[in-house]
Amino acid sequence: MLSETELLFIAGSLVNLLFAYIIVRYVYYPRNGEHIYIFTFLAFNTVVYFIMGLFTSVEISIGAGFGLFALFSVLRYRTETVPIREMTYLFLMVALPILNSILLRTGAYTQLLLSDAVIILIIWALEKGWGFRPELGRKQVIYEKIDLVQADRREELIADLKERTGLNIIRCDVNKIDFLRDTADLSVYYADGPAKKT
Repeated sequence: MLSETELLFIAGSLVNLLFAYIIVRYVYYPRNGEHIYIFTFLAFNTVVYFIMGLFTSVEISIGAGFGLFALFSVLRYRTETVPIREMTYLFLMVALPILNSILLRTGAYTQLLLSDAVIILIIWALEKGWGFRPELGRKQVIYEKIDLVQADRREELIADLKERTGLNIIRCDVNKIDFLRDTADLSVYYADGPAKKT
């Protein structure tokens, strides 16, 4: 028979997973449409919650908890570059279970539900681009006009990309330059509507 503390812990894990799922499925995924990070987001969220549950059930210093939080929050994958938006969601997926486990332990259930709801609302509003110029999509482009990749020719680069793609490109980032093949790997960010002349 499970004790009241164990039942509360399990219920808290389900609530935490529910809010994480809402963020990933209904805020992140509709805008980005990428499956590759969903596993990472939900796995991190679940594991961190259970680790925080361990911290609250045994005598471990608060410094160890902050150490774990710092470890996860600065984590970088070495196999590929993780875009800043995905790193932000990863940070959110790490911070959310820490917040939930602390509020659950103190019995602040209303504050837990309210804070999670406010986080979801803010992230959703930011993804909608309310009050900001929206970026609706991102494409990876292999670009051969390597002379336009220079920092002082960025406007020419964007104008050329708009003309060739027909997209309303807002900005682009240079990920990698291959001088042997005279190509550059670009991340192109575009908004709704046809390309506008610059």
